[in-house]
Amino acid sequence: MAITSNDVQKLFLQAILSRRILSQKLAAKIWEKCIEAVKAANETLDIEYRNDRNSWDAFVTKINDALNPLDLEFSRLHDEVNGTEIYAVVNRKGDEIAQMATEYNALEIAYFKAVVEQIMLAPNESFCVSSLAALREVNTLKSNMTKSQAEATLSSFVAKGWLVKSRKGRFSLSTRTMLELQTYLRSTYESEITECTICMEIVTRGIACYTPNCQTRMHTHCFNNYRRRNHQCPACKEDWTAGNNLNKLRPVGEAAFKDGQDQGRRRVRRKSTEEQEDADAEGEEADEKNDEVEVEPEPSQTQPNGKGKGKGKGKEKMTRDESMEVDDDKDEDGEDSPPPRTRRKSSRR
Repeated sequence: MAITSNDVQKLFLQAILSRRILSQKLAAKIWEKCIEAVKAANETLDIEYRNDRNSWDAFVTKINDALNPLDLEFSRLHDEVNGTEIYAVVNRKGDEIAQMATEYNALEIAYFKAVVEQIMLAPNESFCVSSLAALREVNTLKSNMTKSQAEATLSSFVAKGWLVKSRKGRFSLSTRTMLELQTYLRSTYESEITECTICMEIVTRGIACYTPNCQTRMHTHCFNNYRRRNHQCPACKEDWTAGNNLNKLRPVGEAAFKDGQDQGRRRVRRKSTEEQEDADAEGEEADEKNDEVEVEPEPSQTQPNGKGKGKGKGKEKMTRDESMEVDDDKDEDGEDSPPPRTRRKSSRR
């Protein structure tokens, strides 16, 4: 089979798929090597190569045109910490998190989603979760996953680049997760997502303006580039260089974590699917039933003995009578006295 210029794209895709995630610098170098390999195989080919941004962007467009029928995309994202431009082939169809099925089973994927939820819903825009809180999520899966299995699975998430574990033992989202599962995160946690005011990418590590209700959020590298040319907040126009204002900027990410916020914090459940909505509705109905106090009415001359419509009227009458008794138990100053013992009206004459 004759070697053509299209083989450059084929070689390039094979190379990046084997690496999963890579920097723009490395991807561009692989592109150059692919051109050299194809030219060596067919010296008659005249393939133009220029090491500039426009040529690179044009090549990425060709790659995505080839991937589009497969619902794949050669996508890019900047690393939140250092601003490095990162690329990877990502799935753009359906539940993007399902692509983890090549590495994990259904239970492990469900556990990953539970941990991601806790990270995205962490208070104070800390976007992190402790090891203990992550392990507690096993209890929500209704499975027989043991603590040791959960610990091993968490370690695997870190080793394969899906999560990042800090020196303090807290888990946060990795660049790989931010890139490959970006569509999933934006659709599932639409109200929790915060975007960088400068680059419009998701922020889970960076800074926030200290002005109340100001929506400015920036990655640290975006902030450093911005303040070289500007000294005001792009949203509220607060002068960040005046006095000691730079030190007032609030952190976004693990630096925003406050001691004790993981202890006793109830897990916030989302209504992201119809199934979850139905489960929440059932839970509310169960709570209402538990809170409801049934009071059987005493027989009276005007009330049938618990049959037909008279039963409902009897309950309503009993409720009014009891409320009147509580109102009568106020002291002379109009203040409520200690709750009286429940008194039932006797039907005996």
